Amino acid sequence: MKKSLVALAFGTLALGIAEFVMMGILPDVSRYFDVSIPTAGHCISAYALGVCCGAPLLVAFHKYPLKRLLLFLAGLILFGAALSAMAQSFVMLVVARFISGLPHGAYFGVASIVAVKLADEAHKTSAVSIMVAGMTVANLFGVPLATALSSHISWRFPFMLLIFISIIVIYYVWKWIPASVGALPDEGFRHQFAFLRHGAPWLILAATMLGNGGIFCWYSYVSPLLTSVGGFPHEALSALMIAAGFGMVAGNLISGRLCDRHRPGHVAAVTQTITIATLLLIFLLAGYGWISAALMVVCTGCLFALSSPQQFLILKHAPGGELLGGAAIQVAFNLGNAIGAFCGGLPMEHGATPRWSALVGVPFVVMGLVAFICFCRKYERRSAAVD
Repeated sequence: MKKSLVALAFGTLALGIAEFVMMGILPDVSRYFDVSIPTAGHCISAYALGVCCGAPLLVAFHKYPLKRLLLFLAGLILFGAALSAMAQSFVMLVVARFISGLPHGAYFGVASIVAVKLADEAHKTSAVSIMVAGMTVANLFGVPLATALSSHISWRFPFMLLIFISIIVIYYVWKWIPASVGALPDEGFRHQFAFLRHGAPWLILAATMLGNGGIFCWYSYVSPLLTSVGGFPHEALSALMIAAGFGMVAGNLISGRLCDRHRPGHVAAVTQTITIATLLLIFLLAGYGWISAALMVVCTGCLFALSSPQQFLILKHAPGGELLGGAAIQVAFNLGNAIGAFCGGLPMEHGATPRWSALVGVPFVVMGLVAFICFCRKYERRSAAVD
């Protein structure tokens, strides 16, 4: 494996911890600041909205070398982690989470392009999956460790861990990313938006936002679901987060391999079909702790089985606007997260148990599946015929 891809993966490792750590420490943040669980969930939405605001800013930096952009974004990850660790009020933490989200989509956009540039023709999707793998490893090891630190010491310690990892990212990017990747061809500011005139990118973005939003209706509140409905003790959350992370790693790796052999849009559509069935089963069987935990592994696997094909497809269908396209897919992903975290919390605001958050997510994923089916029928068949 190329060291440059490892460097990119360390960046997504940091981003994975930054994004998903709130799911594990949500109850601790809620108790510390004396706010409700749904209110504490605003920290998840704030990060997602930061992604939505930060990613489009990439269009202003399209002339800069890709390595320099990666270093700047890694520094911003470090800054956001430091602000979160020092937050003295809930409002300050929400603001810090918004700032932490700013580099997320931009980093994925730049790193995806670098990964594709460094890979040979037959393994471009696999290269993107290696880059994305850092986020799955974050959920396998980083987030459970952060959850344990929060439970046994303080909710601030996960962000201190993130500060340390961010410093490693800066070093690895500086040392292992070749300067030869350079900058993208400068075809003018307006040309970066030209791909948005076509339907394919919009279908990909819609499928991403709706599909991931549906999963996050449930996953944003997975901790209270497993403890208050599934019957697991609070101390078991770290081990359960490791299981969820294992599903993400497996889903990402399997999807990367499948997309090298089959059409990525078809892989994504099948994955969303599995997601719909899994969310329905979680709603029905949430009271059976171990069954709910097993379904969690399947659903988190589906979450990251979608990442590589979505990231690759948007680059393929964004000629001349790769930076914006690569970032836009993360905007769609995190806009879905923000909507999902909000909608998933609505039943609990009205006295329902967390199991209802899974049912709320089903219509979102169904609409995402319809978007992917439309994309496959109109665009993947056409590209296959051209190939």
